[in-house]
Amino acid sequence: MKRDFKLPDVGEGLTEAEIVRWHVAVGDTVKVNQIVVEIETAKAVVELPSPFEGEVAAILAAEGETVDVGRVIITVDDATEEALTESLVPEEPQKREPVLVGYGVKQGPSKRRARKGHAGSGIPAPAQEKPARSGSNGSAHRVAVLAKPPVRKLAKDLGVDLADVAPSGPNGSITRDDVLAAQVAPVVPLVVEEQELIPVRGVRKATAAAMVASAFTAPHVTEFLQVDVTETMNAVRRLREQPDFAGVKVSPLLLVAKALVTAMKRHPHANSAWTDEAIILKKSVNLGIAAATERGLIVPNVKDAQALSLVDLARALNDLTDRARAGRCTPAELTGGTVTITNVGVFGIDAGTPILNPGESAILAFGQIRDMPWVVDGQIVVRKVTTLALSFDHRVIDGELGSYVLRDVGAMLEDPLRMLAWA
Repeated sequence: MKRDFKLPDVGEGLTEAEIVRWHVAVGDTVKVNQIVVEIETAKAVVELPSPFEGEVAAILAAEGETVDVGRVIITVDDATEEALTESLVPEEPQKREPVLVGYGVKQGPSKRRARKGHAGSGIPAPAQEKPARSGSNGSAHRVAVLAKPPVRKLAKDLGVDLADVAPSGPNGSITRDDVLAAQVAPVVPLVVEEQELIPVRGVRKATAAAMVASAFTAPHVTEFLQVDVTETMNAVRRLREQPDFAGVKVSPLLLVAKALVTAMKRHPHANSAWTDEAIILKKSVNLGIAAATERGLIVPNVKDAQALSLVDLARALNDLTDRARAGRCTPAELTGGTVTITNVGVFGIDAGTPILNPGESAILAFGQIRDMPWVVDGQIVVRKVTTLALSFDHRVIDGELGSYVLRDVGAMLEDPLRMLAWA
């Protein structure tokens, strides 16, 4: 009995996915729960197991193809009397909304205007002749063109054959502009050929749509704060020497994350989301970490980050970022965030105005740490300094609340002991 395996909705209401790689071919024998294909959704790369056992009869979607949820992607000749399991696929998948992502470049041959004859003019026309293609009788004939000597010289200097130029001057003569236009025409295809078109799909397509929706829906406010993080850097060095952190990557981002989580717990109304009916106050701080991957920007999050010890938070961040770059985050890890950190400092950037992750009300940009002159006890000394930028949804967080959150994060990074006192 042939069994059709339809593309399931592996996320929350996803309508399509791209076929990344098939693990089987027609004629292969598959077992139940054997991985048969990798797909890329708008959120992550997901491996799909076979719900049937038997021989692959047909593969109905090519690698690189975008497929709607509910479409049959593979058919298996089931070796058992009944399927061992059923594919959890909605019978009536949501209709996919097409998105126009750009315009291609259409090229076509330009048409030459028919050249009029010059009989009866009484003016002998200087002519440049060029052998034309043989006619049906096998004899060759020549084409005469009308152009003034300066125009002919320009054409020669530019390497333009006057026989290939469409005339626009009086009595069908070729003008200087005609020659220049003909000289530009052969160059255009060369420019087009050097372009590269990158399909907008998967993570990039979803990120673009989300950022546009966020930027033009939530009224963004961004505040900046320069912070002396010398003591934070000292704390990072000491944590790396602790046995509990053996084998765990400890970076300044860990303490920035701990400070932000603590600030959100101190100011719970900042850990909220806007809806037209009500502001939703979240009890858990699900900390998102923006990660740049080959497939685009994704923001997985650590659930209940406020309940984790510092070492557990470090392990969670290490694991999450590693799997994000490998494209192995689950859909659950890519949804439900409440606040996000974007570490622009790793790119040598001091500050920016980050766009909110949809469904969240705050995002913190963490800039590079640099040696800078700083006033300490009335004296100018060299300190480790960074810039923090907090963007927030002004419908949920007003200027006062946003300032308190940013101020507290800065205070904890200036003196990490405050994290112990406020946690």
